[in-house]
Amino acid sequence: MVKRKFDLIVMTVCLSLLGYFGWHGYYGPRSFDHRDALQAKAIGLDAKLATVRDERLALERKVSLMRPQSIDPDMLDELARSTLDYGKPTDLIVKLPN
Repeated sequence: MVKRKFDLIVMTVCLSLLGYFGWHGYYGPRSFDHRDALQAKAIGLDAKLATVRDERLALERKVSLMRPQSIDPDMLDELARSTLDYGKPTDLIVKLPN
């Protein structure tokens, strides 16, 4: 009789622990829904990373044109005109927003 009561208590405790961990596995902070949300967030961050990398490459190309070893005359002319707001009398200047 005592052994049977002990077995019943152990089984109840084990089932309770199994239920506890099962509930947290399904609804808890590390559940399947949370994993899906993290994957969606990771996809969004990957897209943002690609955008930032493209911007960085564009800026690196622009900076490489202004290096003293290989300065591009057109880039120098463009920077001088935009910085000093000068132009030739025959130039048509159209400023676009950045």
